[in-house]
Amino acid sequence: MIDRSLIYVLHHIASFLRRAGDSSSIVDLGDGQGTDLAIAPVVHPQANLIAVENWPPYVDTLSAKGIAVESLNIERDQLPFADESVDVIIANQVLEHCKEVFWIFSEVSRTLKTGGCFIVGVPNLAALHNRLLLAMGRQPSPIKTASAHVRGYTRQDVEHFVASCFPGGYRVDAFGGSNFYPFPPFLAKPLATIFPNFAWGIFLLLRKVGPYNGEFLKFPVEQGLETNFWLGEKT
Repeated sequence: MIDRSLIYVLHHIASFLRRAGDSSSIVDLGDGQGTDLAIAPVVHPQANLIAVENWPPYVDTLSAKGIAVESLNIERDQLPFADESVDVIIANQVLEHCKEVFWIFSEVSRTLKTGGCFIVGVPNLAALHNRLLLAMGRQPSPIKTASAHVRGYTRQDVEHFVASCFPGGYRVDAFGGSNFYPFPPFLAKPLATIFPNFAWGIFLLLRKVGPYNGEFLKFPVEQGLETNFWLGEKT
């Protein structure tokens, strides 16, 4: 009954790419098999497309499709782009797999042009079915321990994270929902549109509006967070 393909809802990616404005460079973090980047040429035919992907089978698939691939670990390695050089960065169904969000957001903010956009798609911890599961004493589906997910997100939490770590650095230009458990597609699509905060997944278009000076890396230190976050090589 449930169509899991609705999780990725590529119309949000296309819509956000259009809203991003003229873009000469588009980078997709964790590009997988290239589904998101395949949309980009339709919206921005002249853009330079780069996939960042570290899983060998996907690297091979992307290379076979003629997509430029940077194979690196986004939780530890620097993105191979100059400061303020990229127009759009996409991370769709990726951040829930990552512990090192301070490092990832730092690298995105470093390389993204002021005025550029970060498109984020993540499972919604506040989805209707997760609220019901938690009310019954069950583990919400996006953060089961026996899974590949290590973080859970809500719209409010993403906005709070960005505003706390990089005050005034980003503006939310658009927001949308994808899929709506446990309903079939003919109901899930309109429900996700009408009630995005209760949808299975959430998508945010974050526009960088201020210069970045390492704020995401300073935050865990200044707040005394008692976790061994990767903040770059010590010099």
